[in-house]
Amino acid sequence: MAMKLPIYPYNLGYALSGGGARGYAHLGVLSVLEAHGVKPQMIAGTSAGSLVGVLYADGYSPEEIFEISENLNFKQLVEITKPTSGFFKTSGITNFLRKHLRAKSFEELKIPFVAVVADMHHSITHTFSQGNHLIEAVVASCSVPILFEPQVIDGKYYSDGGIFKNLPVSVIRDKCRYIIASNVSLMSELTEPLTMKSVAEHTFKMMSNANVLEDSELCDILIEVHGLKQTQMFDLDKKQELVEKGKSAATIKLNDTGALKILSNCKKHDKLMGKIRKS
Repeated sequence: MAMKLPIYPYNLGYALSGGGARGYAHLGVLSVLEAHGVKPQMIAGTSAGSLVGVLYADGYSPEEIFEISENLNFKQLVEITKPTSGFFKTSGITNFLRKHLRAKSFEELKIPFVAVVADMHHSITHTFSQGNHLIEAVVASCSVPILFEPQVIDGKYYSDGGIFKNLPVSVIRDKCRYIIASNVSLMSELTEPLTMKSVAEHTFKMMSNANVLEDSELCDILIEVHGLKQTQMFDLDKKQELVEKGKSAATIKLNDTGALKILSNCKKHDKLMGKIRKS
């Protein structure tokens, strides 16, 4: 009996990790992938990867995402609140997405997109990929516990997806023939002097990095962006430098023989599908 090959709904998917300000490195990775002539048919994002991913899925180019966020600073993204379930509200992130996202629902995005969050009620990974809670889901994916209040969606509390799934490969593994993962959240040393904010950030990094190994082994191409140790979670003063770091890591990785073969297969698939759509 002939062995049946698996059938995937999508040919190429991107998995974008969390990483706070380091998420700008994803833009460099995406830019190099575009230069190689490939585009995904599906995107999964956690935390900062969710923010970058939803804008890319909405049709923005990496350069356009940088342009609309170039002048953002931490104070614009958050609002100090009386500490109950978090020190900050994420009203600034919500307002930014309301201003720039053209899609009002997951279904209106140009590329299917999955926002990865942590279900605080059941202590498990949860994903949003359909419906009208697009902005709420992305904001929840970015809501680092303790620092930010959990987001309430349909009466349930959700927080940063990096708690359980900082590199969201497995959530789309059965849907994509190939997956390219961008990890911008490699572990760094604890910085001194210690503050509540720095300790909370470092603790979250340790938790999120602990769950990356399994997913990193599930992707077909893993782009790890090194050289980001000095960039703290909310250090938004080095955006262009972070983009360049992402470009450098992607350029090196995608010139690997195995990666070039996968990219070639993806381009052949896109060309074939383009001919089918025209016929």
